[in-house]
Amino acid sequence: MVENQPIVAMRGISKRFGGVVALSHVDLEAYAGEVLAIVGDNGAGKSTLIKILTGVYQPTEGSIELDGKPFSMASHSDAIENGIDAVYQNLAIADHLTPAENLFLGAELTKKVFGFQALDNKLMKSEATRVLKDRLGVQLKSMDVATESLSGGQRQAVAIARAVRHDDLRVLVMDEPTAALGPQETARTLELIKVLKQQGLAIIVISHSLDDVFEISDRIHVQRRGQCAGVVKTADTTNEEVLGLIVGTRTAA
Repeated sequence: MVENQPIVAMRGISKRFGGVVALSHVDLEAYAGEVLAIVGDNGAGKSTLIKILTGVYQPTEGSIELDGKPFSMASHSDAIENGIDAVYQNLAIADHLTPAENLFLGAELTKKVFGFQALDNKLMKSEATRVLKDRLGVQLKSMDVATESLSGGQRQAVAIARAVRHDDLRVLVMDEPTAALGPQETARTLELIKVLKQQGLAIIVISHSLDDVFEISDRIHVQRRGQCAGVVKTADTTNEEVLGLIVGTRTAA
């Protein structure tokens, strides 16, 4: 159920890299229990926009609000601490590590053994298994294999689980979540997104696949040449209308 107040709102966001204007006065709102898709051609400013939202970049102009209050981030860690995280297209998975080791990479759980701190591999494995099953409905055949041996969809699940294992996660950004996946694994990944939506997360998905966008999104934010060309309700628009906004042959109503 979408709330009246957005969890996070970006107001008048602009970003310049030297003389290059990557974004110009863009607004964006993300609500709990909603999937917002961001679409647009390469160079439209999609990635820059979400990197500002997740604290990777600082805006040249504009502001961000969290729960209606001014909010600023100095780093991606600030975003995570305030319930905003991202799963990028490259997943940032360490192939040689197990799924559990990937879930807790950089935040390993420890225990004391004879007075010394040691990794608590048993606890990390059980927690990883719980998060995958309870949050995503995913059960891997083995948690003791290298992540590189998993399918593309399973690797995507591990990357998503790493973000959602934080109980205070409220906004999840997903960059091309179905890129390079086959039809079956694409379908499974879209189902994972629907599951997380039902849990009340605000989900922002960047995708070049309008088929995927129309299956999972509630609203579509179209970027064109660094600006927002329009925001439409998915149920009230068509593939052709969205393509028109992307290429500039249509304007938002």
